[in-house]
This record gives sequence, structure tokens and C-alpha cells, in this order.
Amino acid sequence: MADFLAFLRRFIAEPGQVGSVIPSSRFLCENMLSQINWSTTDVIFELGPGTGAFTQTIYQNIRPDTKYLLVERDQQFRSMLHSRFPDLLIREEATKLREYLEELNLPQVDVIVSGLPFANFPPEQRAAVLDQVQSVLAPDGMFITFQYSLQLQAELQARFSRVETDFTLFNIPPAFIYTCRNTCK
Repeated sequence: MADFLAFLRRFIAEPGQVGSVIPSSRFLCENMLSQINWSTTDVIFELGPGTGAFTQTIYQNIRPDTKYLLVERDQQFRSMLHSRFPDLLIREEATKLREYLEELNLPQVDVIVSGLPFANFPPEQRAAVLDQVQSVLAPDGMFITFQYSLQLQAELQARFSRVETDFTLFNIPPAFIYTCRNTCK
């Protein structure tokens, strides 16, 4: 209930930055994370974790040596995440992924999980975030995001050679899940 109230308050205060009035469902979480090979994932970034609906599952599945970074712009959500996951690194801006990768002295990211409300972003901001995603993602990496419409599909298909689209009714609102992969060149 606390997460619901936090999301509702932040949605009312910042509707352009918070994409929903409630956190993602466990069904959406399970579906989005089902294709991750935890044993081979060395570096994972999570964009827009909010109150941590995906974070808890990711945290429970990663290996102890996996590097895991949260990127959350909202100060109240960052505070909640820090209290729930005090040992995780949290940064603020999804347009600085390359900078964070260099700060951590890591070569690339294996998996990027995103809860960012791309449909709410102006085209320049959406492009800047997706440019950063592509610049840090490993050649065989995976970018997983969800949206409440198919608006992002064409842009993702133009950027990634392989985009799989799934759908879950068991979320409020129901959501489209995009699993995007780079192909080795």
C-alpha cells in the first residue's frame, strides 16, 4: 500500500516523469525478466526503477559479483530505493549511462531493464536515452522495456535488429513488453 501511495503522489506531482499511478505488477515483472540469463549477466542497469518492483526480483537473482546500477531521477523514489537496497549504486540521469559505465570502469552492459515512460518524453529526450542505451549495451546485450501502447515499437525496430513484442493483461494498465537485442557485427 505504501508503494501505491508513493506512486500516486509522484504521478500527481510529476505526471510527465512518472508513467503510472501504481507500481508494476508481479506478472509484468516476471514476464519482463524471464529471458535474462542470470548466470551470464555480469552488468545490469535498471532505468526508472520507481519504488523497486523489478529491483527486488533482479536483486534476488543476480550473482554476488554482478554489477548492478539503478538510475532514478525522482528524489523521493531514490530515497526509498536507498533505504530498501542500501548496497546498490543509484544515479540520477538516464542520459548519462556512458558516464556511469566509465565511472564504474566497466566495458559494457549486458542487460538494461527499463521502466521509463518513454511515451511521456519529448522526442529529443527519448532519443537521448535510447542513444545512451545503444552506446553502452554489449554487442549481444538485451534492452527490456515496457510501455502502455505500441508508440515506441517503430523507433525500437529502427534502432535494434531484433525486437520481440509481448503483452500482459495482468498489469494496470495492461502493458506491451519489448525485448530488444543487439546483434554482433
